[in-house]
Formats: sequence, C-alpha cells, structure tokens
Amino acid sequence: MGELGTGIQFLSGVGPKRAALLKTELGLDTLEDLIHFYPFRYIDRSSIQRIADVSPDLAYVQIKARVVNRNLISVKHLSVIVEDDSGRMELAFFKGVKWNFDKLEPGRVFLFFGKPTEFNGKINMVHPEIDVPQEGSMTQGTLTGVYPSTEKLKNAGITGKVMCRLQSAALSLCLPEIKETLPDYIIRDKGLVSLTYALKNIHFPSDSYALQKAQYRLKFEELFFLQLCLLKQKFVRSRSEQGIPMPKVGPDFHACYNALPYTLTGAQQRVIKEIRSDMMSGHQMNRLLQGDVGSGKTMVAVLTCLIATGNGYQTCIMAPTEVLAQQHYANISKYLQPTGVKCALLTGSTGTKDRRLVHQGLEDGSIGIIVGTHALLEDNVLFRNLGLAVIDEQHRFGVDQRSRLWAKGAGGAMPHVLIMTATPIPRTLAMTLYGDLDVSVIDEMPPGRKPVQTMLIGPDRKNAMYKFMKEEIARGRQVFVVYPMIFENEKMDISNVEQGYEEIMAAFPLNDGYKVAMVHGQQTNEVKNFNMKAFVEGRAHILVATTVIEVGVDVPNASVMVIESAQRFGLSQLHQLRGRVGRGAEKSYCILVRDYKTGKDALERLQLLCRTENGFEIAEEDMRMRGPGDLEGTQQSGLPIDLNIASLAKDGNILNEARVYAENVLNKDPLLETNDNSRLVLELRKAKYNVKDYSKIS
Repeated sequence: MGELGTGIQFLSGVGPKRAALLKTELGLDTLEDLIHFYPFRYIDRSSIQRIADVSPDLAYVQIKARVVNRNLISVKHLSVIVEDDSGRMELAFFKGVKWNFDKLEPGRVFLFFGKPTEFNGKINMVHPEIDVPQEGSMTQGTLTGVYPSTEKLKNAGITGKVMCRLQSAALSLCLPEIKETLPDYIIRDKGLVSLTYALKNIHFPSDSYALQKAQYRLKFEELFFLQLCLLKQKFVRSRSEQGIPMPKVGPDFHACYNALPYTLTGAQQRVIKEIRSDMMSGHQMNRLLQGDVGSGKTMVAVLTCLIATGNGYQTCIMAPTEVLAQQHYANISKYLQPTGVKCALLTGSTGTKDRRLVHQGLEDGSIGIIVGTHALLEDNVLFRNLGLAVIDEQHRFGVDQRSRLWAKGAGGAMPHVLIMTATPIPRTLAMTLYGDLDVSVIDEMPPGRKPVQTMLIGPDRKNAMYKFMKEEIARGRQVFVVYPMIFENEKMDISNVEQGYEEIMAAFPLNDGYKVAMVHGQQTNEVKNFNMKAFVEGRAHILVATTVIEVGVDVPNASVMVIESAQRFGLSQLHQLRGRVGRGAEKSYCILVRDYKTGKDALERLQLLCRTENGFEIAEEDMRMRGPGDLEGTQQSGLPIDLNIASLAKDGNILNEARVYAENVLNKDPLLETNDNSRLVLELRKAKYNVKDYSKIS
C-alpha cells in the first residue's frame, strides 16, 4: 500500500490528537482518504483589492497592506491598523491574540484575506488569514480550495490554511504512487486527464481550465464506477437467476378489470404492460413503481397480484404501518369482490385465533393475497407458493428485514418484486439508488381528481385560519394539523406538537362539540392506532400530528391540511403531506404556516409548492436546493456508494454519460474478462463497491 495507506497522524503537522479529530469529524484515516477529500468551492486569490475599493457586500477580499500600529485592547481582543496607497483599515482578532500581536510588527507588509464587515460605520476584517507574499508555493496558487470543516476542527487550529498545507504534504508523498484506475481506451474516448493531473489540480489548480478538467475527470470516474457496479449486478442477475414464469393472465384479472367503475389512465395501462412482460419473461422481476400521491399505484398493485394468482401463486403486500396495511386491505378487498381470490390481513395486533387461521390459509394456499406489516416476516409465517412480493414505501423497511421475505418464495425460487413509492424521486437519484432495478413511472393523474389549493400565510393570520377550519368542520369535513417537532427544543424556536395540541384545544373547545386527536412517534402503537382510527372513522374533527401521518393515511373526508412551521420541512415532504387531502369529491386546501423568521431560500421553496402540484418537478427542485442526502425518503436508504465529488443534483448530464458508457462497456464485455478491462476489475474489488444486491433487499 506504501504511502497511500499511511495513517494520517504520521503526516507532518497532524499527530495523534489531530488525527483522532480528523477521523471523527471528517472520516479521514489515511493519506489516501485525505487526498480524496476535495474542496467544495474555490476562492480566487489572484487579485489584490485596494483598501479604498473594499465594501461589506463583497464575499472575500485580499489586500496587500503594511502594518501601521497594533493595539492590545484586552487579553482577548487585538486591533491592528493596516494601510496601502489608497487608505487604512482595521483588522480585529479575538483568538490567537498574543501570536498575532508578536507576528504583526509595524512596518511589515502582509497579504490579508478575509470577509469584509462594517462596524461603527467603518470597514474592517475579523480574523483574516495572514500570508507573507512569496513566489512558488503550491498552496499559494491563484485558486484556493475551501474544504468542508466543523467547529471542533477550527477550534483545534485545523483552519482552511492548515488543510491546504496538509493536502500539499500528502500529495507530495502520494502522487508518485498513484495508479491509473480507468483503461486507456476510456481516457482516450472521453478525453480525460490522467488521475495524477486530476488529483493535483483539484486541490491546487494551476488555472480555472485545469480545475474544470480535473473536476470532470473525477466526477465522470466516480459516477461511471457507481453505474458499472450496479449495472453489472443487474446484468449478472438477469442471466443467472431464474424467475417464476407467469405466462397467463387468468379470469380473475379480467373480472376485476372489467368491473372497474372507471378507465385506467394511459400511464397505468403502460405500467401494467411493463410488469406483465417481466412476469412472463422467466427472469425475476425487480421493478420500482413511482407514482405521485393519488396516481393509482394501488390499482396497479392489485392487477399485478391477480396475474400471480391467475398463475397459481400467492402474493404478499407489505406496508410500513398498521394503519396503512388496514387501509390497503379494505381497498383491495373491495376490488377483489368480482373475483374468487381470498385476501387476508396480518399485523402485530391480529388476535391469536385470527392469526392461526391466516397461517393455515397461507400454508394450504387458500389465501391468495396477504396484506400485512413486519408481521409477515416472522419465521412461523409460511406460504404454500409465494410468487410475488409488493412492498409499499420501501425505504421504511430495514434492509435485513426485507431480505427475510425472499426466503419464503415458492420452491425456494425468488418471488417477483414490485416496490412502490409515492415519494417522487428525481430521475438521476432513481438511477443511482435503484440503478439495478427497472423503473416504471405513473406520470398521469386519474381524471376528476381536484387540485389541492395551497396557500402560504404568516402566524398573524392564525385567527382567520381557525375561522376557516370551523367553517369546513361545520360542512362535515375534517382537518389535519401537522407540526415538525414532538418536544420543545429551547434552541430552536419552532412550534411543537404538544404545544400545538393545547393551542388547538383552546381554539376548538370540547364544550363547543369539537373533538381533537393527537398522534406522534413517541406514543405507544396502541395509543397511536386508537387516535388515528378515531380520525379515520370520523369520530375526531381534527388530527394534530407529526409527520407520522405522511405515509399513506387515506381519509377522503379530510379537506384541510395545515402545516405549522412549514419552512422546517423539505419540499418533497410537504408535497407528501399535502397529498393526504384532496382524496374525496370535495374541494381541498393546504395551508402552509411559516414562522416570522423565514429565510429567503425557505420562502422560495414554499412559494414553489403553492405554484405546482407536480411531484417530480418538486423533487428535482428539492434536490437542487438541499442535495440528495437530505431528501425525504432517501436519507434512510443512503446512496449505494459514497460520492466524494459528484453531485446528483448538479451533475445529471455526467451521470447520464457515465451510465450510457457503462452499458456499452458491459454490452461488449459483460463479465469484464478482457485485458483491456483489467483495471476496472481491480477498482471494483475495492470495499466501497461491495454494494448489497438491492434487488433482494428493497
């Protein structure tokens, strides 16, 4: 391994204490980790500003100035006056006071780099970086990298300047050892710079052109290996794993389809054809079904189940919560009335007698479709011939829990898998999170579904909002009120659900006939289910809740969704919550209540939600604003491989290029057996590409 595997503590200027901090704060352990830890932005230090031209609205400036005098105001405050030909400026230091006092002798000239601010009507700089002007240093290029950091690192003296010094030292030791990871033909085809050139210029670019070349090389490589890894897995599986062939549709499918009181949308019909083709193929289906809230995924799932039962196989539908499982069971039972297929429900609260009957029906094959929660994963739940598993809101299930389901397949064969999600995932993220799955999208809403009117208000409009809620309740409707927190956090001034419950109880008193229920994650399942059921069955007018109600609760009579402190939620999450209303025939409303202090970006997000109901447009925008790791529904899954430099939000074009190129490579050499691809095989053997097979666990 040589220098690359050397512990970071042995690098000059680090030592055991700093090394421990760099590991806990940034995950950096070896010199190889360090040189692959890239700047997230760059500051142009090629220009020097005149003091007279510096203003507080500039981001960062560099001045070259002579120290006029220094004044030790207290042990924790040093004031230094500097000047150039155009004027004077004050520099203030509140840390390293003695060190800076000794260094900044009057008469000496330095480069000062920092953020200008205004104090008492005068421009100053607080804690500027200080350099002695010199030629030829790697760390004094025209563009200086800025690295991700934390308070603990800054307090330990690991500043941006120190990080640049460490990178310079690490590169000097490691660059001679760097081996090319991509075959020569890829470097030639894509016009890529060498890996050593890229690593040197990503940290210390000689100019902006060199930086662009370095960034493109490293981003393409990262996304190419990610896609190659996922596609190779998919390729191997599609050829090696036999699926259960389901050649016919059967009379139950037709009976259900013909009895529908409406026509399926074009998107639903297209998706059913894609699913049918998979199930006939003899290979195992692994399909992700994306569809906005209310787009008709459940109907597609029911018809898919009937293909399985029509071929003599059983189906299980797994939901993440009891409420959602009960809802699915009620809806599916209605759809199955014209058929001879028996459907059952199995959750944690199924009684002993009923549980025994369900187990028996699954083992003797009389139950064709079972709807349930995690209870389906228990060892004593045995199927006669499980041929299809449908998983709703898959990110809510743990990876290892899901894998237990596949062992229950008919005759040990892998069941077909249909994963459903109502969280719209941007295409670039879907290609990465589910790169080894086939993706179907229902991108069309059923006719007649009314749009939800969304409005944004400030806290000063609450009384008017309560009046509106009372009018809706008087018309027989119900109202959701959602809060972002459960218990008060003094540091964060946001509404919380318990305080909110008291506020709502005061505005909607029991004496006036109002019934208010509360649901949050800290309650026991028993309490949560009891309160949720009261709302679902119409016994409570208002449900005060946290985001536990986000997934799948169907209350057609609810016409108002109020979201308090709306700026605290992500766009996709707000969109999911909004989807809880507008499910009945009545006009529905979503009221976003923002706090007094709401930033410009948050305001933009909320205004976008008021403008559009297109979940995919919202998801793309959410990822652009917040990055993929924060998207609701994806942080639980995590990306299959950590990305050091590429961004799914910003590098969609490079991701597409990388995927197409990876497909071409695998079409020519599916198992990467040729000499030309030996470097690819070596790289894919690294631990970070040891991705669990998502088809078996999603």
